[in-house]
Formats: sequence, C-alpha cells, structure tokens
Amino acid sequence: MSDMNQNTDQRSDQKPMLDLACLQEHFGDAVLAISEGIDCPVVVLDRKSIIDVCHYLKDEMGFEIMIDLCGVDMSEYPGFMEGDARFEVVYNLLSIQHNKRLRLKVLLAERELINSAVEVWPTANWFEREAFEMYGIIFNHHPDLRRLLTDYGFEGHPMRKDFPVVGRAEMFFDEEQWRCVYRPNKVENRVLIQRTWPGVDRG
Repeated sequence: MSDMNQNTDQRSDQKPMLDLACLQEHFGDAVLAISEGIDCPVVVLDRKSIIDVCHYLKDEMGFEIMIDLCGVDMSEYPGFMEGDARFEVVYNLLSIQHNKRLRLKVLLAERELINSAVEVWPTANWFEREAFEMYGIIFNHHPDLRRLLTDYGFEGHPMRKDFPVVGRAEMFFDEEQWRCVYRPNKVENRVLIQRTWPGVDRG
C-alpha cells in the first residue's frame, strides 16, 4: 500500500508535458526542431515565421507573457563552422493560466534581419533594444530601435566575441572643455582565465 502511495506522489509531482505537435501541424517546415530542454521545451523556428508563431502561442496556447529575450553569439561555440548562423535570438515565454514555460530559438546569419515581437508582447521593446545594442541584431519594424545601455556615441556591440573586452575607446570628462570626450583606449587586453564550455547543452 505504501509503495502505491509513493508512486502516486511521484506521478503527482511530475507536470504533464506540453503538447507542441499542433505547432508542427500548423506551421509545417517553419518549425525546424522541437526538443525537451533542461528546464522547459525548446522550439527552433525559421526566422520568417517568428511573428506568426508568436501570435499563435499567445492567442491559441495561452502564453501571455514574454519574460525574456536575448541574443547569443555562437561564433566560438564548440562545433561552430564557417557558414553557420552566427546568432541565436532566444525568447522565453510564460503561460500563467497553464503554468507552463516555453523557449523559442531563431538562428540568424550576421546580416539577417528578424521581425520585432513588440506587436505581440510590448515587453519585447527593451529586450530587443538590448539585443540590438549588445550584439548588433536588427529587429525589423521595431518602433524605436536605438541604444539602451551605452551612450549614443558608442561604436560597436560589446557582447560580440570579436569585440575587445577592454573596448576600443574610453570616455572621460575634460575640465578645460567642460564636456565628456573620447580617446583611444590604452588598456592592455589580458586573458587571465581561459574560457571553458560545460559538457551539457542547457537548452
């Protein structure tokens, strides 16, 4: 009897899997892959279909909230080869009514554009601005795509893996001119700790 109760408790602790077969049926080849990540399901999409899929997920599947959007530079990731898509745009979604999370991924070449998700989730506004600023990912139809964290005179995208850790220029306040000015950065870029990669794909 105790074994039966234990099995029942174990089953009750496990959340039912999110059924994503409807995405494959509805969008066909636009859904490139579906997998179970370490914390939630992961769906890889063709970039041209992202907004249609986002509308469907919100209106038909109850994912009311985008809790995060970020860019990922894959250029130094193990297995990356010349010609592969350099960037990932990652969308983390939450359904409060179903108590479910979902992660979307879109692969982008360096000069490819992706449509903005602001029309679906207004919270995407600042997330997309941050991804644009840090990685140079351009979100088409964004209402106000400009820098968010660095000043307007800043050049480059700090989170790209080809951007120097110490930056290219430094800003300081000039007492004589009574304004902020730039000068070339003279700080030496030193690598004290080698980059390592975990052996597990964390979704």
